[in-house]
Amino acid sequence: MLSKSQIKLITSLKQKKYRLQHGLFVVEGIKTITELLQSSFKLQKLYTTKSFKIDANYNADDEILISETDLKRISFLSTPNTALAVFEIPKSTKIEASGLTLALDAVRDPGNLGTIIRLCDWFGIKNLVCSNQTVDCYNPKVIQATMGSITRINISYVNLEDYLKHTKLPVYGAFMEGNNVYQKQDLTDGILVMGNEANGISETIETLITEKISIPRFGDIQATESLNVATATAILLSEFRRRN
Repeated sequence: MLSKSQIKLITSLKQKKYRLQHGLFVVEGIKTITELLQSSFKLQKLYTTKSFKIDANYNADDEILISETDLKRISFLSTPNTALAVFEIPKSTKIEASGLTLALDAVRDPGNLGTIIRLCDWFGIKNLVCSNQTVDCYNPKVIQATMGSITRINISYVNLEDYLKHTKLPVYGAFMEGNNVYQKQDLTDGILVMGNEANGISETIETLITEKISIPRFGDIQATESLNVATATAILLSEFRRRN
């Protein structure tokens, strides 16, 4: 049976301020939990309705059997899975100043960020740089959407303006009025900046972009205002990888 203090701690981790305060975050679902257990992420506690064998090294004492009722009390899902785990938030590592880096300017939707993290994993993007206004990558909804890819991407939260000011790499920005990415001849590795869902790249960051690129519309009517940021990221990363 779960104690009141355990329930209070776990449920508090739905909020960013408590995740930062405790240095912990929640993961739900056997697949994603297994991915994290097989990585360098450190488990704090594993709560499960039935003991299951995981092909990973972890202390059996950290596994706590609970009832389905208790799982519902701590789960952030409308339909809880059979397990919930609490992991320690890892320390951030240095951003590599080479290869293709993806940067996000105030992306707010957890589902979009989770999908973008999976895209980084798929396209071999090692570094994801997020502005401080971007949604927390340890938000439960983000973790759920990454499907374990968060274990393979170096994610950093920075003052994006300062970061871009000090880079020597070319800085590409996704804009509606940018140069057609399919017609651009010299598409090299650098930093690709994707903007906010509603407002795109901010004016401050726009001044630091060295090349504006866009995805052309092919529809006859061309009435669609813009692409979803995760969809646009997938298209642009694919084109960068195809070229390089």
